[in-house]
Amino acid sequence: MSNKEQKKVHLLFKKEDIDERKLEGKTVVVFDILLATSTITSVLECGAAEVIPVLTGEEALTRKKAFEENACSVAGENNGITIEGFHLPAPLSLKNKVRGKSVILCTTNGTVAIRKSSSARRVFASSLLNNQAVADETVKEMGSGIVIICAGSAGEFCIEDFYGAGHYLHCLLQADPKLTLTDAARSAHLFYEGHKDEALPILGGSSVGIMLESFGLQEDLEFIANKNTMNIVPCMQADGSIIDEGGQSREGSEHTDQGRLLPRPSTRP
Repeated sequence: MSNKEQKKVHLLFKKEDIDERKLEGKTVVVFDILLATSTITSVLECGAAEVIPVLTGEEALTRKKAFEENACSVAGENNGITIEGFHLPAPLSLKNKVRGKSVILCTTNGTVAIRKSSSARRVFASSLLNNQAVADETVKEMGSGIVIICAGSAGEFCIEDFYGAGHYLHCLLQADPKLTLTDAARSAHLFYEGHKDEALPILGGSSVGIMLESFGLQEDLEFIANKNTMNIVPCMQADGSIIDEGGQSREGSEHTDQGRLLPRPSTRP
């Protein structure tokens, strides 16, 4: 059996399942469909130079001090509530606030899952919006295998992340149908194949989706439910920032240090 044939695609149902030691050598793809990874994809599409995922509001404010005035946008929520003084971390809310800027992003689940994955060989953020672009890249960047991480919410499974992961697997298997899926990954793929035309009902009917709709974010739900509309490949860099490696924002990535007063500490161990 060849080395390529031995590589597997696995799935974790929530960020609390992450064992950082087991991610070494792997390529990780993180899903927090509502909202973090969809927001990361969207702001890079809208011309953000980079996204800096942080764990807390306090860390976000500390990172902000390293930038000149108006060189960054800070967005974040804690348990679904927008942090005071921060932008709402939703795609449509941020689309006109990020061009040419660094975006410091703090969320309860998605940015935590991304940071907890930093021991991996490569870390990508994906969503329904850009799964095809990420699949095309990760099939070439598998390392010793792919681990899909569904961020979940407050330690619980989230159906929208599972659906997004299934869509990614649909795209991935089109690129390489010989890949081996673990039972966890296969379950997400089968779920998606049985509900591929139900993106908005699944997102809107999820626990987080119902909460977002109660906050008046129905338009964001409809936007996030669109599939493969963005050729964006958000990938974590050695310094912990996320840039588009798909070519759409490489011009912006040349400016990732503009306006920064101090270097950022690395988030990698």
